[in-house]
Amino acid sequence: MIVEDSAVVRHLLAHIVARDPRLALVAAVGSAEEALQELPRVKPDVISMDIRLPGMDGLEATRRIMAEQPTPIVVIADSVEDDSLRISMNALRAGALSVVEKPVGVATAGYDALADHICTQLFIMSDVPLIRRRDIGTRLSPRPPGPPLALPDRPALIGIAASTGGPQALAKLLGALPADFPVPILLVQHMGAAFMEGFAAWLDGVVPPKVALAQEGEVPQPGRVHVAPGDQHLRIGPDRTLRLTRDPPVGGQRPAATAMFHSIAEVYGSSGSGIILTGMGEDGARGLVALRRQGGLTITEDESTAVVFGMPAAAVRLGGSSLSLPLPLIAPRVLRLVQGGRPAG
Repeated sequence: MIVEDSAVVRHLLAHIVARDPRLALVAAVGSAEEALQELPRVKPDVISMDIRLPGMDGLEATRRIMAEQPTPIVVIADSVEDDSLRISMNALRAGALSVVEKPVGVATAGYDALADHICTQLFIMSDVPLIRRRDIGTRLSPRPPGPPLALPDRPALIGIAASTGGPQALAKLLGALPADFPVPILLVQHMGAAFMEGFAAWLDGVVPPKVALAQEGEVPQPGRVHVAPGDQHLRIGPDRTLRLTRDPPVGGQRPAATAMFHSIAEVYGSSGSGIILTGMGEDGARGLVALRRQGGLTITEDESTAVVFGMPAAAVRLGGSSLSLPLPLIAPRVLRLVQGGRPAG
């Protein structure tokens, strides 16, 4: 189902969907109110959601849909408008699964690539199990605790990776850390390059630590979250400064969490730590294996809270996870580690 108030863009999206044999259009409406009315009748597998709508906006529509008839939602947003970006990020926090750039017209540069990306996102997100879409941190059924771990090194640097479902999970995790958190954090979030600056600015406004896009040559600072920019790998260099490169994708991803974790393992060893949250695919899993082999503590989000258990499951399967925790328990575990872990070296 397409939800878009502009008739021109609505017809363009319908044309984009119609040309993909994986997709079938069941409804195209011009307002959130119409979408809520049609939802019980057409029962779509996935919704393309505009953000700036007359009357109820896309954020409130997302909240209503997730509460009344949870359905995968892909936000279609204008990437250059700050207000649209803010609403889009809040829609992701409310349960939408991804955000893609709104097409302008068939004659614009990059139209075919954007149209293919929109269709692929709609197809992939349509298959996310309904049971996984819920408010993060509610109705937890955590696994029984395993044997106690040996006291790990107190981390000097933490890497975090997330993909589908990441913005809301990151808001929860980083929101539980203090502004003066004593360890720098590197972050890879899979998202379209056009949205990364807005994503970092949004996250900076909802969590206590300072969040900003990483800069080449920057020294990671305590109390700061350094976010990989769009379409660039983020690594830590041997001199412990940030390195941004356009090296080939790793496992189909750029930025790649695996590249980030590998660099942390090489430079920090047992005083590095890595966390993989919700996400599709396997990015980060092999990097987490390398980090764990160096003695660093590695944490994966438990299946009980992950919106999509792909990336964490891959890390667990390959032996890269020291422990698996429900999302609300990760921040307390990290805080205990930085306050009481074994001093490195």
